[in-house]
Amino acid sequence: MITAKLNNYRQSPRKVRLVASLISGKPVVDAIALLPHVAKRSAKPLATLINSAVANAKHNFSLSADTLIIKEFRVDAGATMKRSMPRAHGSAYPIRKRTSHITLILAPKAESLPAPKKSAKAVAEKVAPKKVVKAKATK
Repeated sequence: MITAKLNNYRQSPRKVRLVASLISGKPVVDAIALLPHVAKRSAKPLATLINSAVANAKHNFSLSADTLIIKEFRVDAGATMKRSMPRAHGSAYPIRKRTSHITLILAPKAESLPAPKKSAKAVAEKVAPKKVVKAKATK
């Protein structure tokens, strides 16, 4: 699995999750093609994050973008900066400037993985199935 992270992105997780849920589970090529047409501010940093993860896959694992899907797109809350806004009669209202921690996990498509090897026992049973012995009824 290939991972990429974006920490302390200065937008609330609720807004980022709208775009992340839109492309989660899609092939990487489709997600990269879709993001420029999304009218949300978080689309551009998420596209950059996907491109970074694809570069990690090419460099570290020799995988191409065609064989990858977005397995998980997790958006968690980061640190919240607390500010205040002056209000009437000398009071102050809190302002919470939220940040997001974004984690992206890519995985190869199932058809691009090599087929799992069958155990010798499974192959032997396929060639010569087990004989079923019926128990004799006693009276």
